[in-house]
Formats: sequence, C-alpha cells, structure tokens
Amino acid sequence: MRILLTNDDGYHAPGLKILEAIAAKFSDDVWIVAPAEEQSGAGHSLTLSRPIRVRKHGEKRFAVAGTPTDAVMMALAKIMHEHKPDLILSGVNRGANLAEDVTYSGTVSAAMEGALAGVRSIALSQVYNREGMGNSVSFDAATAWGERVLRPLIDAPLEPRTLVNINFPAVAADAVKGVRIAQQGLRDYGRLQIVTNRDPRGYEYHWFALGPTVETPAHSTDLEAVADGYIAVTPLHLDLTHRPSLAMLGALYG
Repeated sequence: MRILLTNDDGYHAPGLKILEAIAAKFSDDVWIVAPAEEQSGAGHSLTLSRPIRVRKHGEKRFAVAGTPTDAVMMALAKIMHEHKPDLILSGVNRGANLAEDVTYSGTVSAAMEGALAGVRSIALSQVYNREGMGNSVSFDAATAWGERVLRPLIDAPLEPRTLVNINFPAVAADAVKGVRIAQQGLRDYGRLQIVTNRDPRGYEYHWFALGPTVETPAHSTDLEAVADGYIAVTPLHLDLTHRPSLAMLGALYG
C-alpha cells in the first residue's frame, strides 16, 4: 500500500513526524508532500497568483511552497503522477479540527482534495486544552491510538468522495475512553474574539482568537466526544447541497 502524508502545520511540524511513524506500521512505501511552512486556517484554498516551488528533501520527501491543497494537487498530478497513493493521511494537526473548524482547516481540506481525486483520505488532529502551549502540546493520545483508530478504516467501504475526520482528545493516552462515532458539531459564532494591540511603530494590528466553546444543541457531536475523553471519528462528504430546500426554491421559480 502506498501512503501519502501531508498536513497544514508544515513540513517540519512534530505532528507530521508522529504521522510518519503511524503510517510506517501499515506500509514501507510512505511519501511526504507537505506545505513548506505552516498553513493553518488556509482551508481549501489553492494558489493561483504566483508560481509554486517544490523542494526535495530526500527520496519520497517534498516540501511545497503553498497551501495544503496545493501540496496534494502537486503530489497527485506531478510528484506521484506515476505512483498514485492508495491512502492519504493528513496531520497529525496541532489542535482540534471539530465542528465548523473543518471549513477553515487546511488539515481537513487536504483530505478533501484527496477525496475529490478518488483517493481514500483521512484527517487526524490532536486536541489540546489551553492556549499558549506552543511546542509543549502533547501528542500522546495520537501516538498511542493512531494505529488502532486507523486500522479499521483502511479497508472500510467508504462512499466515494467522502473522508474521515479524526480528533484525539486532550488527555493522557491511558485516559482515552475509546472511540466514538460522532456527527459534526456546530458552535456559537459568538466565540470569535479579536485581540487588538499596537506595534512598536504605533500601528494597530489584530489577531483572530477563539473563546471558550459553548454548549451545542445535542450531546452527540464531535465536540462532546472529545470533551468526554473519546476519540471522535466523523465521516464527512463534499456535497454541500441542502436537499430539503430544493423543492422550496424550485417553487419560487416555478
């Protein structure tokens, strides 16, 4: 089995090294094509206004000066054109990709691009429990549970153009309660915070930040799963059509 690894935290991210160790338990044919620099929050964007450069770091190891989508496109259409992957793993992201985060996430979007190309694709993220942790974020849960969570998914009968989003809870590996299949949650948009300050030259600048998670409508989502100490496994698909509205809108123009 040929496996492609990518992420949005960048080629040198610690989570990618952890993912490489996990992937090695399934195959000795593992490729890395990842963004050269951190691309968190890049979503499913691709680069159209400048050339994309690729740096080879070794056999089957490449860094792409672009977004996670750029990296997957470059892997499938050029770098691995004659060596198509059987599986794409994206991550292990430093931080959660839960609820509506999946629309902003470069980690999930890399898996989306793989799914669009017809390749089995899985996104993996390690939740952490407080801001300002920097490189001290623990990947213990992902390291200990990664193989166990992935193994049933390798040959699972996934529908075409779907992907699986996995989030490991912010607990010690031996405190993980198990795996919970969960639907995508939805937070209150009011948790958005904008932190404002001034630079040494006196100009104002802003950082986007997120406040505490608010309660969700039901206790069956990915948000509650990780909060309860479970690994959240959520199937996602790329058809955004709201089918119940088709008839209503059709009547408006009928």
